[in-house]
Amino acid sequence: MSGITSPLDPVERRSSRLVEENAALRETVRMMGIRIAELEALADSDTLTPLPNRRMFERELERTIARVARYGTSAALLYIDLDGLKGINDFHGHGAGDLALIHVAELLKEHIRAGDLAARLGGDEFGVLLHSVSEEAAREKAQSLAEVIAATPMANGMRVSVSVGVTTLVVNDAGGTALGRADGDMYRLKRNVL
Repeated sequence: MSGITSPLDPVERRSSRLVEENAALRETVRMMGIRIAELEALADSDTLTPLPNRRMFERELERTIARVARYGTSAALLYIDLDGLKGINDFHGHGAGDLALIHVAELLKEHIRAGDLAARLGGDEFGVLLHSVSEEAAREKAQSLAEVIAATPMANGMRVSVSVGVTTLVVNDAGGTALGRADGDMYRLKRNVL
């Protein structure tokens, strides 16, 4: 019987097919996991700047408020408005306005601690969460960020400025309430400057 191979019996064929199908399904599941992670990252990313978007920021704000309540830690929220974006868009074009937003985003990202979070909230507004800071330290950081942005020209030489409101996060805070306080603080400062 040399040279003659016996065909696989039906049970061996089914078993072999199941092993192949199982391997293919595992690869499909692995690829789907990668794709889901990519989509989740996109869902939390701002479409223009290198920062997270409002959706992610609000989720992290709620987590931070929960930590403040549970552990008694300190945290602050900065609400940042790019001054004069409409004028930049009207005079220099929307491309220049986009570059100004990207410029501010990059400076925010570069000048906060690794554990803090900067995000674009929409339009010309940004938010920064500062962990383990007093109100005084948060106000100093707000002033420092405003100074860095005002002092750093864009690639085209144009300079921009920002107005920054500050609020500390407190026990039983709500994300929307904290954002409203910081936004109100920013507008009070802006009115006093103008």
